[in-house]
Amino acid sequence: MLGGAFSAPTLMAMDNWESSTKSISGAAFSLTETQQKIVAAITELIIPKTDTVGAKDVGVPAFIEMMLKDCYKAPEHQSFMEGLASMEKVKFLDLNTDERRGVLKLLEQETKKITSKTPPFWRLIKELTLLGYFTSEAGLKASFEYVQIPGKLELIKLKPNQKAYAY
Repeated sequence: MLGGAFSAPTLMAMDNWESSTKSISGAAFSLTETQQKIVAAITELIIPKTDTVGAKDVGVPAFIEMMLKDCYKAPEHQSFMEGLASMEKVKFLDLNTDERRGVLKLLEQETKKITSKTPPFWRLIKELTLLGYFTSEAGLKASFEYVQIPGKLELIKLKPNQKAYAY
């Protein structure tokens, strides 16, 4: 009887939680082709291809869309979509590289003034770009001296221009 008393409310709570998470899940979140191009262009400005791979090369735009869909809720979706709408409004894709950088610098300055609890578009896209890049194998290897099976842990002195180690 005691088990029934505990399990019935637990099952009801789990059912309520499951139905509430369905209503706020990211299943409805998706980007249009134009929005995907804007995300790709912004990520490539954050981490451009140089003598190392860029954000687009390691699949950061798809990573961002997946993370937003699977790991973020409606307030972040709305903030991200509003940011993309503002990029569409200024015809971001039609701008040259210097103009795009100027728009992003202005966006970053405006973001510093925002005090809401929901992260603004610039913070979301910048953080997800860095996360996607540095969790990719190519991004990690481009920025760190990767040692898959490290030896003993010891302090070493890095030579000039030597990459830091990542294990």
